[in-house]
Amino acid sequence: MAEPRKLPGLDTPLEQRTRLIPRPDPDAFGRFAENFARYMGTPRFLLYMTLFCVVWLGWNTLGPEDLQFDPKSLNYTLLTLLLSLQASYAAPLILLAQNRQDDRDRVQIEQDRSRNERSLADTEYLTRELASLRLALREVATRDFVRAELRSLVEDLANDPDEPESEGRSDRVRSDGRPRKERKQRAPKTQQIPRVRDAGSTE
Repeated sequence: MAEPRKLPGLDTPLEQRTRLIPRPDPDAFGRFAENFARYMGTPRFLLYMTLFCVVWLGWNTLGPEDLQFDPKSLNYTLLTLLLSLQASYAAPLILLAQNRQDDRDRVQIEQDRSRNERSLADTEYLTRELASLRLALREVATRDFVRAELRSLVEDLANDPDEPESEGRSDRVRSDGRPRKERKQRAPKTQQIPRVRDAGSTE
């Protein structure tokens, strides 16, 4: 019996298989389509196309008949075929380039929208912060207000220089108008130490 085929583990990278027909890169083809469509819209392409048609028609009209490859008698069939092929390939390439541009525009619009939303949110936040700061500043005493209060206090102190003395006198006057007697402070009593008599002394 044949042994079962072992599958590689998750940590083992798979081997790249060679393909007979290489897989086309859609991004590379899209870039080619954009470059081709961009080149077809330039004045240089129009000038080269005009010169090509003029030389083609002039040679097959005025040139020797033996050397004409698209004679006038056949109504320039080969030139008509070339222009038709160019138009048939140019139209899909231009449409592909437009689709890629539409995709980029859509992504750009989404990014602009998200950026505008973030900027709007930041603006609203800053507006709220400024409003709260403005309200907080209204409650803070200004420099002029503090100066005015200090000036008024200095004026009050300058106008009433004897206020402490009057308060001291009112404390020394009784309610009936007679002055209170000031009590003399006595010295604190100290305990007297008894004298010790001598043994030979008599009363």
